Amino acid sequence: MNEFDNTEGQLEQQRQQMEDLGVTITKSSRGTIQTITIIGQIEGHQVLPPQSKTTKYEHILPMLADVEQNEEIDGVLIMLNTVGGDIEAGLAISELISGMKKPTVSLVLGGGHSIGVPLAVSAKVSMIVPSAAMTIHPVRTTGMVIAAPQTYNYFNKLQERIVDFVCRNSQLSKDRFMELMLAKSDMANDLGSVIYGEEAVSIGLIKKLGSLSDAMECLYGMIGKK
Repeated sequence: MNEFDNTEGQLEQQRQQMEDLGVTITKSSRGTIQTITIIGQIEGHQVLPPQSKTTKYEHILPMLADVEQNEEIDGVLIMLNTVGGDIEAGLAISELISGMKKPTVSLVLGGGHSIGVPLAVSAKVSMIVPSAAMTIHPVRTTGMVIAAPQTYNYFNKLQERIVDFVCRNSQLSKDRFMELMLAKSDMANDLGSVIYGEEAVSIGLIKKLGSLSDAMECLYGMIGKK
């Protein structure tokens, strides 16, 4: 196999990764960036219907571990347009991103709702476009619920984990986050708040307002400093 065959094989692998997982690798004189997209619903232990757009945690977790160890990758751009989904899967991805040593930048496009909020703030620098929205609301569940104090305690602790993570990785205070989460006036049929681009930055939830070019420039700057 010659060098041309190797190049063709790498290109085909990249095309397949982009088609299956929404992953691309961009090389330039300023560094090599891996872009990971988190879209639709975050799929956890339950398989969602085939017509649903999903991000599978069993794909993202090993990918992030590989990126952290890959000497050819200098930084990671995480692009988000998600309605939320499985809480524990979302938190697992968020914790893995926040624990990476490599430069990471998140960019909220369209929406970063529900468990998408911890995902958005998990990167070293979080960014949002002006038109994007983020929904903050209490923990919900579907299916059968046992009416017992233990059930309430479980959901309360799960919510505390989310609040702690978000506030630890942003400039938003716990009191303000809980106020937004339990607001009654912003959503017609639910508790919670819908936050848009500029407001997300002004309250300290997201670090910067910006677009794709801003996110890339920020990432290259972090790579250069490192």
